Amino acid sequence: MLENSTILLTGGTGSFGHAFVPLALEKYNPKKLIILSRDEMKQWEMAKKFQGDSRLRFFIGDVRDRERMYRALDGVDYVVHAAATKIVPTAEYNPFECIKTNINGAMNLIDACIDQGVKRVVALSTDKASSPINLYGATKLASDKLFVAGNSYAGEHNTRFAVVRYGNVMGSRGSVIPFFMSIKDSGELPITDDRMTRFMISLEEGVELVFHAFQDMVGGEVYVKKIPSMKVTEVAGVIAPDANQKIVGIRPGEKVHEQMIGVEDAPYTFEYPEHFKILPAIHEWSEDPYRIKDGVRVPDGFSYTSDNNSDWMSREALAEWIAANRDRIGAI
Repeated sequence: MLENSTILLTGGTGSFGHAFVPLALEKYNPKKLIILSRDEMKQWEMAKKFQGDSRLRFFIGDVRDRERMYRALDGVDYVVHAAATKIVPTAEYNPFECIKTNINGAMNLIDACIDQGVKRVVALSTDKASSPINLYGATKLASDKLFVAGNSYAGEHNTRFAVVRYGNVMGSRGSVIPFFMSIKDSGELPITDDRMTRFMISLEEGVELVFHAFQDMVGGEVYVKKIPSMKVTEVAGVIAPDANQKIVGIRPGEKVHEQMIGVEDAPYTFEYPEHFKILPAIHEWSEDPYRIKDGVRVPDGFSYTSDNNSDWMSREALAEWIAANRDRIGAI
């Protein structure tokens, strides 16, 4: 599907983009891969990594800018939407800016994709959009709803939209693994709550989930990959086994456990060997056999959280992952 096509990636100079670009170039050999972001320095640095590859284009632009989105999407076949204001405290202190990017930007992109004849769009979501308790999560829930409804909003146009949802990415800039590694020699690691658990997903797994969504989607699906969990105290123990773990308390807007699927979504959720799929509650799409395919409806009251997970990452597995990825942890 993606072979010899033109793909645009919004927010393409972030952590996801640095994993998506080389994998997409190798696996699908697109005719053109457009990286759209508003940070010229990040674009400059990323362009140097792929110097000489004529398939890449770099566009300075912002999803808030409706006219720029129309220009950038001219001739584009597929879109991955990764642009977002993501940092929870930043969103709390700058709520208007977060809404402009995460909600207004989503609306701009949906309109432009429909009008420019884009075939399929996959938007990235977050665990924080499931039963949100902070503004970032609330804006991403709104964004998810917009992309799901975009399939009916498109009318007779052929543009289709889907969403992929995952939590904190292992080793990404600002996440717990590089933070613990940066202070491991201090002799003390801060732990917000000794009960805290987190899902563990690599960037490559996130990218593969996007590829799967493009192949599988009919329109309106929210894809949630099955991934292992781990206690934060265990993560700290792997990185600095001799360090003291000091309990410092949960920060505002933070959950003890991550949630990908809430009980309210259970009636519309189906299970597959490697992922779950939340189908739209609107238009009876959750009963559509073309969307369900070979899925099995989850039981009433089902939820998918990092503490009720059946799959747990061992200390040994995390240590092996850190050893294999040490050079790029926290770099992007």
